[in-house]
Amino acid sequence: MRLTKIALAVTLMLPIVAMASGGGHHEVSMTNSDFFYRVLNFSIFAGLLYYLAANPIKAFFEGRQANIANQLKEIEAKLQASKEEAKAAEAKLVENEAKAKEIIQDSVLEGKILAENIAKKNEDLLHAMEKQFEEKMELESKKVAKETVTKLLQEGISSDDIAIDESKVVSLISGKVA
Repeated sequence: MRLTKIALAVTLMLPIVAMASGGGHHEVSMTNSDFFYRVLNFSIFAGLLYYLAANPIKAFFEGRQANIANQLKEIEAKLQASKEEAKAAEAKLVENEAKAKEIIQDSVLEGKILAENIAKKNEDLLHAMEKQFEEKMELESKKVAKETVTKLLQEGISSDDIAIDESKVVSLISGKVA
């Protein structure tokens, strides 16, 4: 195929080259000039160029057009995918906002419950401390009373006082304690 194209080109070009050579100087007119031959040469050259280059150029531009169409389809598919992802992200955002509100409400309720539990434990602890304080006060008052009785018995009672009756001892102890 290539060989036939080359042979065709050589057959067409050889007579043109042979006829293009000119003679001496003479008067130039339209009938006497090589203008028509040059136009004929150019036409043949343009025809050959078109014959040889038209299909590859056409194939190149068709391939380019198909490539651009494929790229456009890919871009549209990516655009559609990104739109779907955006919608999914928005839905996820709405869902996450609802979960966040629910978590906040749960944490507020949990905080109230914890605060109530802490307040109750503190109140119970305060009551226990008050009870412990009262018991300690009672114990201390008994201890003081015992010490006072012991002191009175050791210091206040002598052998002369042994004959004292019970009512006298009670009044003495009551006087010391008060």
